Order: sequence, then C-alpha cells, then structure tokens
Amino acid sequence: MSKPTPARYRGTNWSAHSAALRERGSLPIWPDKEMAWHAPHEGRSGRPPVLSNAAIRFCLSIGGPFKL
Repeated sequence: MSKPTPARYRGTNWSAHSAALRERGSLPIWPDKEMAWHAPHEGRSGRPPVLSNAAIRFCLSIGGPFKL
C-alpha cells in the first residue's frame, strides 16, 4: 500500500505573506533606557543579586504574552 500524495497549496498573495512574516518578528515593547538592569550591592553577607527587581518584573511581563 503506497502513501497518498500530499496536497500542494499555492500562495498567490506573496506581498501580504512577506509582510506578515516581517511583522511577526516585531516587538513593540521597549524597556526604559534609564532602567537599572543590575541590582545594587546591598552590603549583606551571601551571594549578591544579579538583576534588579525592575528587570525581573519586565522579563516576567513580556514572558506571559510570548509564552516564555
């Protein structure tokens, strides 16, 4: 028994298809340029935090819509 031949779909609106592919990669959310990404040293013993609370909040807020 042989496999059935798959159907071929031909696109006719290539300009809209290309524009949709370009738009898929756009990210209209930009962080504030003055936002501190690195956490300040707190002076306590132990390992210092690497990222600031604002940076963690930003990453979590964009992670939801993009399912990251």
